[in-house]
Amino acid sequence: MTSPDSLVLRAAGRPVGRYVTRPGLPARLAPRPYLHPVTTLAGTPVTEVSPADHAHHLGVGVAVPDVEGHNFWGGRTFVRDQGPTELDNHGVQRHTGFQLCDPDGFVEELRWAAAGTELLRERRTVAATGLTETAWALDFTFSLTNVTPGPLSFGSPATNGRPGAAYGGFFWRARKESRPPEVFTADREGEAEAHGTRADWLALAGAGWTLAFAGATEDTRRDPWFVRAAEYPGVGSSLAHTERLTVAPGETVVRRIVTVVADGRPARDEVAALVRKAVAQ
Repeated sequence: MTSPDSLVLRAAGRPVGRYVTRPGLPARLAPRPYLHPVTTLAGTPVTEVSPADHAHHLGVGVAVPDVEGHNFWGGRTFVRDQGPTELDNHGVQRHTGFQLCDPDGFVEELRWAAAGTELLRERRTVAATGLTETAWALDFTFSLTNVTPGPLSFGSPATNGRPGAAYGGFFWRARKESRPPEVFTADREGEAEAHGTRADWLALAGAGWTLAFAGATEDTRRDPWFVRAAEYPGVGSSLAHTERLTVAPGETVVRRIVTVVADGRPARDEVAALVRKAVAQ
């Protein structure tokens, strides 16, 4: 079912997610479109929105804590030599329309604005594909174009002085459970080993569900992974890890993340095979 403010995404004929285009959120949460709830094919939820620990975490979407000093992540802003600080600097991502809208995916146009000025235009392409009887894939591409007359600089708390906090870009807030999820890649095990590293794919495995994230372009694979498990379950791909990312006027930044959403806990080699199949489609 589709409404003016949301649509249902389907994979293999089953509803697996709801995409909210115009959320009614306060400015400090950096209002933006997001996917929630996202579920496995068996119906297990694997996202959260505005959880008690981080009210500005909104399911699956794109969030950047520093675009030329504007906060498109939500919540406090990390200020060098000062720490997390409450500032009136939040931006908004506005849905302007769908170029394509099918049950299994869509192409969306968005505008990123802050302080009354449009900074970026985004083209977002999202597709859901069945892989097996117990797994499907979410293919998520975002293209951000600088529409200002000058360069735009993307940053993160890490580039602003907080080591290990290079979040910003694609971000998936997973379901919080009584125990933290397992974290693993093709050759690493655990949050500490995987966080901040480059890997073809990275997985979170919870109670009856597994998410495996893969960079599906060369540029995306160069971005290190941001991963949290013990504090809260979340995975992102870092646009600004150790250095700020500068985007010239008219230039476009493109990233593509493919996420396998599986029931149960597939073995590492099964996860790798599912990722290969998902990225190839």
